[in-house]
Amino acid sequence: MRILLSAVLVLATLVPGMAFAQSSDPAWLDDLKDQLQLEKECKVIILMNMREGELAGQPTYEARVKCEDGRMFDASRTGKGGLFELKTCDIQTC
Repeated sequence: MRILLSAVLVLATLVPGMAFAQSSDPAWLDDLKDQLQLEKECKVIILMNMREGELAGQPTYEARVKCEDGRMFDASRTGKGGLFELKTCDIQTC
């Protein structure tokens, strides 16, 4: 019984770390990729011009992304939560 309990305790400490595997990107880039996949059916293949800053004490995030199908978007967000503002990147605007 002790062996079984020890095994359960070891697994309980290991599984949480393994269960939430994330990419090596900062969390905001993962949020951006997820939003683009859901809203625009865009599988991001390239991230460009990634910037983190601050405006009036709030963190800001900006990036340009290229989708697998060739579309490009400029994305920006102020604050740690919420959705990114996504703008289609046309030849005239990018």
